Amino acid sequence: MYATQVLDRIKKACPHQREFYQAVSELLHSLAPVLKDPIYQKHAILERLVEPDREIFFRVAWMDDTGRIQVNRGCRIEFNAAIGPYKGGLRFHPSVNESIIKFLGFEQIFKNALTTLNMGGAKGGSDFDPKGKSDAEIMRFCQAFMDELYRHIGALTDVPAGDIGVGAREIGYLFGRYKKLVNRFDGVFTGKGLDWGGSLVRKEATGYGCVYFAQEMLGARKEDLAGKVCSISGSGNVAIYTIEKLYEVGAIPVTASDSKGMVYDKEGIDLDLLKEIKEGRGGRIEEYAQHKRSAEYTDAKNYKSGTNGVWSVPCFAAFPSATQNELSEIDAQTLLNNGCKCVVEGANMPSSTKAAEMFLQAKICYGPGKAANAGGVAVSGLEMAQNASMYPWSFEVVDRQLRTIMKEIFENSAQTAQEFGDPTNLVLGSNIAGFRKVADAMIDQGY
Repeated sequence: MYATQVLDRIKKACPHQREFYQAVSELLHSLAPVLKDPIYQKHAILERLVEPDREIFFRVAWMDDTGRIQVNRGCRIEFNAAIGPYKGGLRFHPSVNESIIKFLGFEQIFKNALTTLNMGGAKGGSDFDPKGKSDAEIMRFCQAFMDELYRHIGALTDVPAGDIGVGAREIGYLFGRYKKLVNRFDGVFTGKGLDWGGSLVRKEATGYGCVYFAQEMLGARKEDLAGKVCSISGSGNVAIYTIEKLYEVGAIPVTASDSKGMVYDKEGIDLDLLKEIKEGRGGRIEEYAQHKRSAEYTDAKNYKSGTNGVWSVPCFAAFPSATQNELSEIDAQTLLNNGCKCVVEGANMPSSTKAAEMFLQAKICYGPGKAANAGGVAVSGLEMAQNASMYPWSFEVVDRQLRTIMKEIFENSAQTAQEFGDPTNLVLGSNIAGFRKVADAMIDQGY
């Protein structure tokens, strides 16, 4: 089988890249129906897709506040530009390695294709940890990082954005250095400040988009979120603005978490308090329970082995919005046993392979990450359009376009799943829809 041959090749070439292998394996297995067409093997599409166009690794030497030189590793992996310039975030986190960046970049190819906007797939980052660093240290690191990266990016070449550990502050420092180095002001970054080329709704986009996608899935089954209890993991941008939009549509979000633990608030998460703790002062989620009597805090050390405490809370809909593989097979069974009818992935590949299979077998509403969380990169694409026209759009205009894009992603995925005989399988539908757009462009453009 064509897909198996390509997977065997990856396993042999990249034996320790577990996350990358998982992402490729999940995608290729779902492509089985469309790969019956011999044209894709004839043009070696899979072999070309799983091999990045280029992987750029570089040393980042910077000085801390004590005057000592620190050294980190930086990278940018440009995967595929068949339908537009490379597009994908930068992640600053100690866990960053080649496998994680490759899995993220690979997923980005198909996520970007689903948005209907002209963007290729890439990802990058560093094992630098912004936590505990002063603003001056973060600025010096970002400037040192950009001293190398600037050679490889551009508004029509490769357009990075933020990700874990890279927010508005880091984007500002990175863009400022880029502008100085190239003596040019262009839209080479998205997630910029509103006063210098950023877009309204960008901060909210991934979370809002997840809820819009959930509404489309549920609406197709004559269901909705109004009055329903929802569990959310994470407490960053995605989780916070998922919670905000859930309240707007009448749902009841009751959980939030970080790497140290989780809170369950039976009265519903106090959004203002959560924003104050996380966005205002970068605190820990346990502080939430210190301010709210209705909240229960569970330390991550007390989670049952192989589980995430967030998913033990009975809910109608679950929004995993923290990180990869945060929802295990055991968690999936717990959610299903407790009557969960909808899982919407706000993070990239947050469900383990087994967990995803269980959701599909149960035929609940299951929105895979590359479809459900595409709202963030969609608004990044809209930011690029605003930069090109040198004219900013209103919140209402961008939000309306975001909603339209999420609706189109759902409809395209659902119609493709229907075409291949598995109408409730949006993993199949979104993967094939994204793949066909990119693969057909590659064939058109030759090798």
